[in-house]
Amino acid sequence: MQLQHTLLAGAALSALASFSFAQTAAAPTTTQALPTVTVTAAPFNASEGDQILAPAKVLTGDELSNKLGNSLGDTLSQELGVSASAFGAGASRPIIRGLEGSRVKILQNGMGAADVSTLSNDHAVGVGGPTAQQIEILRGPAALLYGSGAIGGLVNVINDRIPTTLEPQPTGMVELRHGTADKSGTASVSVDGSAGNIGLHLDGSVQDARNYRIPDDRVRDDPSSGSGRLPGSYSGEKDIGVGASLIGTWGHVGASVSQLDKLYGIPTDEGASIDLKQTRYDVDALVNNPFGVFEAFKFKLGYTDYKHTEINGEGEPETDFKNRALESRWELRHREVAGWRGSIGLQTEQSKFSALSAEDGSPGTVPVTKSTSTAAFIVEERDLGPVRLNAGLRVENVKRRPEDGSADRSFNLTSYSVGGLWPFTPGYGLGATFSVAQRAPTTEELYSNGPHEATETFDIGNADFKKETSHNVELSLQKTTGLVRWKVNVFQNQVKDFIYGQLTGNTLDEDGVAGGDFNERVFGQADATIRGTEAEVSYNRHGEGLSLRGFADTSRGSLDDGGGSLPLQPATRVGGDIGFKSGPWRTGASVIHANAQDRLAASETRTPSYTQLDANLSYVQRFNGSDITWFLLARNLTNEDIRLSTSVLKDQVPLPGRNFVVGMRTRF
Repeated sequence: MQLQHTLLAGAALSALASFSFAQTAAAPTTTQALPTVTVTAAPFNASEGDQILAPAKVLTGDELSNKLGNSLGDTLSQELGVSASAFGAGASRPIIRGLEGSRVKILQNGMGAADVSTLSNDHAVGVGGPTAQQIEILRGPAALLYGSGAIGGLVNVINDRIPTTLEPQPTGMVELRHGTADKSGTASVSVDGSAGNIGLHLDGSVQDARNYRIPDDRVRDDPSSGSGRLPGSYSGEKDIGVGASLIGTWGHVGASVSQLDKLYGIPTDEGASIDLKQTRYDVDALVNNPFGVFEAFKFKLGYTDYKHTEINGEGEPETDFKNRALESRWELRHREVAGWRGSIGLQTEQSKFSALSAEDGSPGTVPVTKSTSTAAFIVEERDLGPVRLNAGLRVENVKRRPEDGSADRSFNLTSYSVGGLWPFTPGYGLGATFSVAQRAPTTEELYSNGPHEATETFDIGNADFKKETSHNVELSLQKTTGLVRWKVNVFQNQVKDFIYGQLTGNTLDEDGVAGGDFNERVFGQADATIRGTEAEVSYNRHGEGLSLRGFADTSRGSLDDGGGSLPLQPATRVGGDIGFKSGPWRTGASVIHANAQDRLAASETRTPSYTQLDANLSYVQRFNGSDITWFLLARNLTNEDIRLSTSVLKDQVPLPGRNFVVGMRTRF
């Protein structure tokens, strides 16, 4: 750990020193205003650099387009404190500060994704990527607004399918791209318009990627395992959404419907695949100045009908996973009262999950289970002299009711947070947050008892599990103005009754008898601690001319009883970007180095270090009043054999080799 701290401190101090020198040498005669992006998932819609509850990162515009991958995890994998589960090209969830699955909540336009990606790493996130206009990352326990599932953080994908403003004329975006490593093609379109006081929206995308090329042997140091293209790494996706809303000075009310179809391979020896279909209906309403001291009333309603079928290597359906979920959010934001401003709200969710045999409908790994959740929350903020204070409370009840006769469970959860931000001198801020967040065990953690073909595991849960309780302390120091900006975050998260899956080393057949092809994975519960540090410094990040960025992050999760490291922990990373903008031209390069991961859970293997080099070049052309951007992206330029310590399949599934992506996008 001492080496990691030295590495982080050296990187941060060296970058600060060099960038301070660059700022002095450049001596700009004017202060350049950098763009401010609103974080919609934050309690008070604050800007990216003004978060108290949790540090935030927002991807939008060209930055989002340049980082767009085949999955949400791939798109976000190089952000500060974020890694990816990397289960092939089709399924990859973000991992935030070493926490994954149900501890990282995925939202779409502020509402839960309601897929089953938390169940297993081979399950894709039910949110389309190419039409996203903004992706928000909130690290740390953001459970107060969005539920106990956000104990590790949340990701909010914004596609604005329900319009909130009237466009005087049609506006939109069209993008086409082609990748060489996987012979992929992507086309996406988004259009907004209006008819009187009715706002209209349409978006759609098509993705098709074949098996991607890998740099070396499929299985590390095993030439007999094959090379070239990785079998089962193909993916295809179709996503379409339409929405409309009535908009006036009083607010808006609207609805949308979307359909997501996805087919992707599982890059294991079995040659399985997953066919995913999801239909989603959303309602969104805002009423300004509804009554009394309240300045806004917000209401959201979402219904998701999700299904995916796991297909074996012979093309036969094995298991049907289904989840039907209805979620509602009611929120009232009030004006300042006794110096406090904030919101109170109510959130409900009902879902029915099943994983049944495609052949006879019998229960598979997890029984049919109905879940309900009801929560009330309050988040308040006030200025006390120069210090901005924030406090919040969430109380929630979660019920699990399996239909196979297993024990029903009910969990009462209480989460709260207090924090402050002190701008001790103009442009600099010191922040501190203490929070307690509780999480109910998921359906699979409680009731699993059967084989999972795609992961080659026989999962065994425990219906007697207790709720998790996380105590998180975070300190941050940041500079948020000027050409040189930086931030440092230090955190410690102590989790009582942490639930984790661990391979026992035993093998079972599909009936649970010893000697089969499935690796026994037993869910256990013990106290754990996750601690880490993050640092980032940038020079002229979004301005014309030269821009620079350096960053480093490290985290370590371990069991408190001496049981070793938590599974699938991210490696320590150091990286940097350099860019240059001049008129219509944009170019840049980035490098990220990850240390070898030697801190292992039982049955895990060492992950070697790697260095990834990427680059980009674009030209903006003005044509008939619209901007057309022609771009070239180069990923993994050195063709490095990259394996992520956060991937279950790291020993047999490397990331893609050298890849060139060429394309164009236009905004009108």
